Amino acid sequence: MLTEDDEKSENPAEIPVVLLVNLGTPESPSPSDIRRFLREFLSDRRVIELHPLIWKPVLEGVILPFRPSRVAPNYRSIWTEHGSPLMAYSIAQAESLSELLGSQAKVALAMRYGKPSIESVLDEMFAKGHRRVLLLPAYPQYAASSAGTVTDALARYILKRRNHMEVRTIRSFPTEPAYIEALAHAIEEDWARRGRPDFASGDKFLASFHSIPQKMHDAGDPYKQECMATANALRARLNLDEDQLLVTFQSVFGPAKWLGPATIDTVAELARSGARRLDVICPGFMTDCLETVDEIAKLNRDAFLEAGGTDFTYIPWGNASTGAVDTLGALARRGLAGWVNFPDEA
Repeated sequence: MLTEDDEKSENPAEIPVVLLVNLGTPESPSPSDIRRFLREFLSDRRVIELHPLIWKPVLEGVILPFRPSRVAPNYRSIWTEHGSPLMAYSIAQAESLSELLGSQAKVALAMRYGKPSIESVLDEMFAKGHRRVLLLPAYPQYAASSAGTVTDALARYILKRRNHMEVRTIRSFPTEPAYIEALAHAIEEDWARRGRPDFASGDKFLASFHSIPQKMHDAGDPYKQECMATANALRARLNLDEDQLLVTFQSVFGPAKWLGPATIDTVAELARSGARRLDVICPGFMTDCLETVDEIAKLNRDAFLEAGGTDFTYIPWGNASTGAVDTLGALARRGLAGWVNFPDEA
């Protein structure tokens, strides 16, 4: 006699898919692969909110001919034997999440840009008989240009099909308790090894989030508010005030005004103002990538030291850590409620 779980295993339509989606990455650090990735990424109207007649000549005539070769050394410097950190850690997260959820849910990994695409992964899941999907973008804070465009891709997939899956989405999780605990644990573990910053003598702790254009914020994007919600929750968890845990924004692209203060400017100014130690965490990145390993741990470190600082530490928190997987697990279990009854919920 089959149990309810056995019956589900015989019927993929009853087994929901947790579709974990990250940004994506070039397939290699070669200029040609970087160019292919950037063309797809920077052609997204959610990412660049300019009319194609204005933007495409800039993209094809100014950015794509030169930027791939310029940033290729940066990509090569972070590349591992398993590929890009973003891809390697995303795969590890998906595998660990699958182990955590067990046989009652299928975990699949897709990238918003590059491979594997959302469309190809959903096609594969549908062909195997799955009819329910929980969309889980790996973006703790919602922005239309990040989590929003993942939902766009799913909507376009549905639009093209007469018979589509039943869909649920995790919008964002800026104050999810497991997420805040994962951040705090990484910080406390680092401080246990190196000692807590001496805030009384001017040491600082910085939470650096990816920036977005100011006009997106002005148009109603909730991203900054969600970044601040994360920072406030982390301050409360670590018993820090606003002068001890600062919030900045990184990865500005192009000449337009972006959310600030800029991380690169702030780290130099802190050093010039007398800060000797600066610890930095990037709460918006579930996996290490070019923006953390190269931009923060190298470029911003150099800026801090050159301006007179002496101790700069980037604190990684996500990747394949237990905290990151526990965060994804908590989100998945909540999103799967009613579709799946996990043993500890029975």
